[in-house]
Amino acid sequence: MTVRTIDGAAFAQMVLAGSQHLTNNAKMIDSLNVFPVPDGDTGTNMNLSMTSGANEVKNTDSDQAGEIAQALSKGLLMGARGNSGVILSQLFRGFAKGIEGKALLDAAAFAEGLEMGVKTAYKAVMKPVEGTILTVAKDAAAKATKAAPAAEDMTEFLEEVLDEAKASLKRTPELLPVLKEVGVVDSGGQGLVTIYEGMLASLKGEELPESTGSTVDLDDLVNAEHHKMAQDFMDTEDITFGYCTEFMVKLEEEKIKDHPFDEETFRNELGEHGDSLLVVSDEEIVKVHIHAEYPGEVLTLGQRFGSLINLKIENMREQHTSIVGEKKKRKHTDGPAEYGIVSVAMGNGLKALLESLGATVVIQGGQTMNPSTQDIADAIKQANARNVIVLPNNKNIVMAAEQAADLAEENVAVVATKTIPQGMSSLLAFHPDATLEQNQTNMLEASKHVKTGQVTYAVRDTQIDGLSIENGSFMGLADGKIKSTNKDKLKTVQDLLHEMIDEDDEIVTILQGEDADQEEVEALETFLAENFEDLEVEIHEGDQPIYAFIIAVE
Repeated sequence: MTVRTIDGAAFAQMVLAGSQHLTNNAKMIDSLNVFPVPDGDTGTNMNLSMTSGANEVKNTDSDQAGEIAQALSKGLLMGARGNSGVILSQLFRGFAKGIEGKALLDAAAFAEGLEMGVKTAYKAVMKPVEGTILTVAKDAAAKATKAAPAAEDMTEFLEEVLDEAKASLKRTPELLPVLKEVGVVDSGGQGLVTIYEGMLASLKGEELPESTGSTVDLDDLVNAEHHKMAQDFMDTEDITFGYCTEFMVKLEEEKIKDHPFDEETFRNELGEHGDSLLVVSDEEIVKVHIHAEYPGEVLTLGQRFGSLINLKIENMREQHTSIVGEKKKRKHTDGPAEYGIVSVAMGNGLKALLESLGATVVIQGGQTMNPSTQDIADAIKQANARNVIVLPNNKNIVMAAEQAADLAEENVAVVATKTIPQGMSSLLAFHPDATLEQNQTNMLEASKHVKTGQVTYAVRDTQIDGLSIENGSFMGLADGKIKSTNKDKLKTVQDLLHEMIDEDDEIVTILQGEDADQEEVEALETFLAENFEDLEVEIHEGDQPIYAFIIAVE
């Protein structure tokens, strides 16, 4: 049966199939991630990004292909994570522009969409690198443009496009030396091919291909197991811009009056502060990814145009030393650093999260295991810095931290954070060019703008705050006050979230404890999506004891 055009319903199913095929293959794509300091796993980032786009498509009733593409573009923009996710969002953003207003897609329209996607994606990247997802997209689009005039069947047409995408993927090691060195193809390109595979299978009415990475040679998959060796191609000290910085600017009319926003001008300004830069925008949101040495300066530039949301800053030097197995987080061959930050947390996941936000030393401790003054004093010395900031992250540790500060030879300031979310917000407010006193003031102020929720269990029967609490029941605390209790853990969390979230809140971060399972996390994601659809939700494995969930609301 000849398929001459694709309508909105068929295109929506193609998108969903492409997204599902990517989900099925995300781990395989992760294994191909070979760059010296990965921003995150490529397969995971692309999967989360595409899933966000697919969810937007699911919620769209239109039978117009152009409107389906617009929904996909919107969902991808809001959900894009990492370089690969942002580039993917731009490919489909351009595709949506290329087919705007079209109810049906023939070969010419599809080719126009692919070409516009490539132009949009290349424009978004400051220094495009060939041998990546960009190359695969470009080659596939060129093939589509060439094949479109003679195409009579969309199935055969898309088979030609997919074949060229696969061929381009296999050529990526010839264009990018690190791929050839390790013996794998580009992970982002593999992700794009995987999406195209799923879309074609849907159009043909076939089951999704087996999740075996059919476009990658067996030798590639074997060599991918050794991809960590690629981390050794770069020394930690060689990283010029140490913080992977992602944020979004919610454009505000009042600010734009004083500082008119132009995407290209903004991109050029940011380019002076780092590399690996991506800037994408629509009428409401600007999304930025950059590797910068001073994230605060970059955030300040963005804040001229509106409010900052969805901030994420990762310390790539710490990330790199962890990958290559160094025991020391950073070498101080030239003596003490100017600044060091000591933080307290319980759980390997929380430790890694705080380190990614800039903590130099993380002491394992917290509720039921408060570190001593000596423990904190030792950590201050370990930070090896002239100025040290201490984040207790627990009200029962503040006094010990202040005592350790009094005993220290270094200049030490304690920012009296009482929860992990407060510590996280404080870290984002740190600026290396500010004085110790300025940082202490700014970080403490930042800690006041986040609400903390905690879910734990009762160890005895009690009456408090008008609630009757039974031994073994779960309790939901909002900034230290018990707001919900129930025998059912999930119901306790849901009631707590209703108590905490108001109409001005934009971001909810959930830290999963060691007593929380994946089914509960997925149920919470669904609950938040159904009840607070405008909120951005982030979930991290904290591995913390005592608290099944720690929640930050901003």
